[in-house]
Amino acid sequence: MTQLTVDQVRSRLAETLDRVAKHGERVALSRRGKNIAFLISAEDMALLERLEDRIDRLAAEAALARSEREGDPGIPWEHAEKELD
Repeated sequence: MTQLTVDQVRSRLAETLDRVAKHGERVALSRRGKNIAFLISAEDMALLERLEDRIDRLAAEAALARSEREGDPGIPWEHAEKELD
């Protein structure tokens, strides 16, 4: 992974974006010696979103299984809907 300061990226933004988009390079942006953000390709972002979705789905399945094991009837949809409005 390449590490660049914000000022370096600012002065070479087009070149940096090309490296990320075309070559899949990951770039850590730092300010005062600390990483503050990362530039990743659209492909990497899609992968990250799929992983997050999978983690959320597994957590929901585990919560549902736990609820069913414990005999918890859950919250009726009508009550949940009112709380969400």
